[in-house]
Amino acid sequence: MGAFETVVLQSGSGSGSAEGAPLTDTIGGLLGFGSNMGPGETLVAAFIGAFFIGNLMLAMTGVAGPWAKRKITAAFTDRIAVNRVGPFGLLIIVADAVRLLSKELVVPDGVDRPAWDIAPILMAGSAMLGFAVIPMGNGIQLADPETGLVYVFAVSSLASLGLVTAGYASNNKYSLLGGLRSIAQNIAYEIPLVVTAASVVIFAGTLRLSEIVAAQTEPLITIVGVSIPSWYAFVNPFAFVLFMAANLAEVGRNPFDIPEAPTEIVAGYQTEYSSVYFVLMYLGEFLHIFLGGAIIATIFLGGPAGPVLPGIIWFIIKIWAVFLFTQWMRSAIPRVRIDQLIEIGWKGMLVLSFANLVLTAVIVGLIA
Repeated sequence: MGAFETVVLQSGSGSGSAEGAPLTDTIGGLLGFGSNMGPGETLVAAFIGAFFIGNLMLAMTGVAGPWAKRKITAAFTDRIAVNRVGPFGLLIIVADAVRLLSKELVVPDGVDRPAWDIAPILMAGSAMLGFAVIPMGNGIQLADPETGLVYVFAVSSLASLGLVTAGYASNNKYSLLGGLRSIAQNIAYEIPLVVTAASVVIFAGTLRLSEIVAAQTEPLITIVGVSIPSWYAFVNPFAFVLFMAANLAEVGRNPFDIPEAPTEIVAGYQTEYSSVYFVLMYLGEFLHIFLGGAIIATIFLGGPAGPVLPGIIWFIIKIWAVFLFTQWMRSAIPRVRIDQLIEIGWKGMLVLSFANLVLTAVIVGLIA
């Protein structure tokens, strides 16, 4: 339980940069456990904290998938989205949940059943694990290990195993091709993603996410009495653009919507999935979009920092801003071919990310 006991949390108002009471201690106090909690009490407090954060992310995903995605796409393409079920069409969330979960789970002949069963769980669970170390403000951060940034990338990359496992286990050539495409894409863009994030680590001098957020609280420049914060999106905008582009490939949004290209390979790795398993895969896709937004908000946009509103509100706003950007790209940019995608990743993004890393190291070295 050491990871939970060494939590460093952001304060609730304004910048969100100050340290607050650990989430487990706050929950323990509300439950009357006292200041010195034992292992069992710490476990209970940590479980309740994880339950709160998990349900917050699931609620956001439940709104984003069935409703917000359709509304945003309709706005970009000048169409009418869901508007018949409930006010503003919001009850489509409930209708879709009932419709999908009530369908029969069809298991094709010849599937590798253990692998076929675990793939959807792996895809959704890997994203949920990543939120454990994200500082969200208002004293909301489950754990703050010294290698927090490495942990986030490590657990989120487990989704790649889920994609290729789903393709292999489905006993279907289209699913297998979709799984191979997905793993080729993820490898090609995950390396530039990590290398670009390493340039932020050079600036901050730490892998601890709370310290990366704290390093962005100082003003970068003041113009006519208005201070621009030293968010790494402003300090190194080239790295920010690279990370946003690589993140589009990681979450499978245009122009990198290749693993499940419906016009070419039916639905890719998820062709043979239905009912609750399809819901899990769909849930995992949107959870990874929000996790990507949380990482971008943390290492480039000051985490929960922002004026007037509580930190958690600013953090959610930034995550939704990234989600809006992914849906904008989905509606505005056509899909590239698989060979173009691989060429962009290995010959373009990888080279640019290493160039950014070297340039950042030189600049930081000269300043130091």
